[in-house]
Amino acid sequence: MGVCGCGKSTIGVQLAQKLGLPFYDGDDFHPAANIEKMKSGTPLNDQDRKPWLERIVRELHEPEHGVIIACSALKLSYREILRSRGPITIIHLHGTKEVLTQRLNHRAQESDHFMPSQLLTSQLETLQDPSGEIHTITINIDQSIDSIVDSLHKELTQSSISSFT
Repeated sequence: MGVCGCGKSTIGVQLAQKLGLPFYDGDDFHPAANIEKMKSGTPLNDQDRKPWLERIVRELHEPEHGVIIACSALKLSYREILRSRGPITIIHLHGTKEVLTQRLNHRAQESDHFMPSQLLTSQLETLQDPSGEIHTITINIDQSIDSIVDSLHKELTQSSISSFT
């Protein structure tokens, strides 16, 4: 979990491969109206996010052996929806505004991702730090992707929780 540009999808794909689990990108579960809203530079509100999160929950607990899902889950109330059907481990990809802005600018040059960098500020304002929540790992993204994935793999293989967000 984390704000735009933190590497949820990139890290999620590599971590899923390393753990031998399926990967889902939470962005793929957004209804078209949410995507259009974000493309226009308008932040999503709680009403926009609730059906999206509920759809992710259905996927999150389907596979018997766990999944990796990239999902912003910025507020505690969103994470509670994700946890509503059982325990999961939340991985919080944390970075400074400067690092996140740099990553978003790089992504904008290389892809046509719908999330504009101007929404970073609203996401940072919305973010409720998950530190202290049960089954939560926070990792700083100011290191190589390989280092992040290796650290998370090591920590998760020692965990008994089977679903990761």
